[in-house]
Amino acid sequence: MKVKYFLYARKSTEDEERQVMSIEAQIDELTDFARREGIKISQTFIESKSAKSPGRPIFNEMLQKIYASKEQIGLLAWHPDRLARNSVDGGQIIYLIDIKKVVQLKFPTFWFEPTPQGLFMLQVAFGQSKYYSDNLSENVRRGMRQKVKRGEWFNHAPFGYVNNPKTRNIEPEPLKARIIKKAFKEVAEGKHSLESIRHKMYYWGLTGSTGKPLVKSSVHRILTNTAYLGLISFHGETHEGNFEPIIDKKTFDKVQSELEKRSRPRNTKEGHNFPLTNLLTCSECGCAITAQYAKKGKYIYYRCSKRKGYCSQPYVRDINLIEQLRYEVDRIALPEEIGEIMLAEIDILERKEIKEQQDYLQQLKKKVKEIDGKMDKLVNTFLDGNLEQETYLKKKDELLKDKVGLLEKIKDFENRGAEWFELAREFVETFTHAYSVKTTDDFYELKSFVKKIGSNRLLGGKKVILEMVSPLDLIPEYFPLEVKKRLGIKGIPTPSEGRKK
Repeated sequence: MKVKYFLYARKSTEDEERQVMSIEAQIDELTDFARREGIKISQTFIESKSAKSPGRPIFNEMLQKIYASKEQIGLLAWHPDRLARNSVDGGQIIYLIDIKKVVQLKFPTFWFEPTPQGLFMLQVAFGQSKYYSDNLSENVRRGMRQKVKRGEWFNHAPFGYVNNPKTRNIEPEPLKARIIKKAFKEVAEGKHSLESIRHKMYYWGLTGSTGKPLVKSSVHRILTNTAYLGLISFHGETHEGNFEPIIDKKTFDKVQSELEKRSRPRNTKEGHNFPLTNLLTCSECGCAITAQYAKKGKYIYYRCSKRKGYCSQPYVRDINLIEQLRYEVDRIALPEEIGEIMLAEIDILERKEIKEQQDYLQQLKKKVKEIDGKMDKLVNTFLDGNLEQETYLKKKDELLKDKVGLLEKIKDFENRGAEWFELAREFVETFTHAYSVKTTDDFYELKSFVKKIGSNRLLGGKKVILEMVSPLDLIPEYFPLEVKKRLGIKGIPTPSEGRKK
């Protein structure tokens, strides 16, 4: 039966200006790929929506057409993560392949065959894509930590500074920095309260985003911000900044003293450090989960902070919470022998794709040489007087554009490297590491791991609720038996069996 191909192109951002270029690039690449493979595209689906959660309208429309079609369907996309970054959509694609509605998947950047091994690697790709989305914020924080270690400001510049894209750091903005310095000086001299200094700053020309005077809380943040000393506070740790300070330490300390004098007396009780705070939120009201001691410090209870008002959620003992978190980690812990199988299959796929990429790069470089040859002939023909200038310039422009396009493709393939395979390996190794995490007595490590692998972390009815991808869901029943035997594995649990505590 003849296969009908659908092309699907997607970009996560819904910014129209940025969207058009990305979609156009995907379609150009996929059209060239289809031409090389001898594929005729029946319909093109274009979407400007994130695939992190189910519910993409264009994607669902495409699935409905696949289900309704009496012909066999092939899908063409730039990479599996264009099709799915969540387990629901990824599962639908796998199911369509299982019932033979989709018989081919074609990607310029990813190898796929409708075999047990191919389906296994496709599921790994979908799972890794979801893992990448969930882990993206952690990667961003990692980048911020590196900037901070170099003394660079890690986000939008505070009042009085501007971001310098050339140095990737901040520098004083002359007018605002002068106002900040004057405000610190007058508060240090005891001339103002927060209420009066905010109006004085407005008189000097410093306003909020609405054009009105800054609110007192914003003024307080400015007067206590150590960035003006040339320091960076990041996750409770102070780092030396590699940018010019606005305020000297003597003036800053005087301002802090004045603010303390004018503030209300505060409770001076010694604070407590509970390891599992800042991990979960209340499923009923969305407030943060906090903790407290009970029975003279004998027990620790976690509870809703109730910052939004009344909440009916009960208290939870710390040992109960730890037990549940360990169970959640145990559910997704990947046995070492299964991890070895997955890593071995990733190695096989990497070697295959590297070879295919090298062959493709050779073809591109060959075409560049052919264009250089045509260019030499064109110049010689023009210099010999056998070609009119208008024709010469037009043909030269066409050849140069073709060459630039080929050089961009070569650069793209050379820079892409083995990024996907490294992410896939990190994905497998993370869940293999879960075996040691689930038994650790270092509850900070337990919290850090749960933050990394779980999203929408809630506590309700004394129960922990997490959304997370399980690597066991990526191991189908049809995993090649010969591979199991080769690695000495007698049996692998199927998704329906799950993991028992």
